[in-house]
Amino acid sequence: MSTSESTKAAGTAASQKKPESTPAAGKTTRQCIVLGFDFGTNKSCMISGSADADDIQLGKIVPTVVGYVKEGIINGIIPGDAEVLFGEQAIKNRLHVDLDQPLGDGVIHNMDAARDFVQHVRGLVDPSGSAEIRAVIGLPANAGSEAREDLRHVVAGIFDRLLLIPEPFLAALGVRDDARIGQPSYVDPVNNSLFIDIGAGTTDLCLVQGYFPTADDQISFPSAGDAIDTKILAAIDQQYPDSGLSELKIREVKEEHAYVGASRKPIDVKVIIGGKAREIELGDVIGKACNQLFDKVLAATKTLISRASGDSIEQLLQNIIITGGGSQIKGVDTELQKHLVAEGYENPKVRLAGQDYQRYVAIGALKAARAAREAQWQYVLS
Repeated sequence: MSTSESTKAAGTAASQKKPESTPAAGKTTRQCIVLGFDFGTNKSCMISGSADADDIQLGKIVPTVVGYVKEGIINGIIPGDAEVLFGEQAIKNRLHVDLDQPLGDGVIHNMDAARDFVQHVRGLVDPSGSAEIRAVIGLPANAGSEAREDLRHVVAGIFDRLLLIPEPFLAALGVRDDARIGQPSYVDPVNNSLFIDIGAGTTDLCLVQGYFPTADDQISFPSAGDAIDTKILAAIDQQYPDSGLSELKIREVKEEHAYVGASRKPIDVKVIIGGKAREIELGDVIGKACNQLFDKVLAATKTLISRASGDSIEQLLQNIIITGGGSQIKGVDTELQKHLVAEGYENPKVRLAGQDYQRYVAIGALKAARAAREAQWQYVLS
């Protein structure tokens, strides 16, 4: 089944019939659970509920990491003497486990770790293990056929049916306030908008104009939050070659201090190097790393605007929305709007999706799951 065939349901999330399970005569009906799954490089969000209701049974954000317990760890050190830990538990016990990240640059990086993580998600969604699970999973915009097949292979035998939909399109569905559709004052983000989803592994941009986006409506590049981390760590290592700072610590520094635009010196950060507390100034380092990503976002935004139809551009410019973890970079919305104005674009308005940015893709995925017609679901057999 092609991308467009498998995902057209998302564009009409408010109107399509909900999935059904029709058992053969004499067989017991399995409970059907639909899952909206944002399988992220650093963090994953899952929101699930009944297929034929509007309930939310599970809403959870979990770090996308698997910890395999090292050999020789004595009993009682690892909770429950487990052999594999996930998410926060894996990070908390990182001294005693080998940490593996299932995803890199938004796509499957470690097949075994990815399957273990998805199996863990299955257990969270359906502890009984008896339900039919239908999952809508977000993918980076313009994800290739290999990335899609890798994901299908990972979930095979774990989820029962599957739909794969570009993440920024799902984010638009998630941001959409269904209760306000039709109100004169409400600007529907699914009608005509440009979504910019700055994640950890990829930055994805998408024209959302009331229909499922084509390849030309999307731009994705493997430079996002993790790329900022890498640049910050490289700059620190130049000054302190034996700093020993972990990726987790660098991520904490970025998430607290990231900004774009003019220098915001001083940004003094306390770190432990060689067991000793030090205060290092990172204003220019953080600003340079973030601005390099911003320049790519600006260029991609202008490219997508140029691809929109002439009749849609005026309204489109009023509805540029930034989501994902990168939406928390200080000044990213105002700087983008300022640059577009300076380059002559007519009254552009850029806004942030909001504080719920970690959940919008999963919310949109759940809406799409509940809207999907029976024939649109793909079976994933082991």
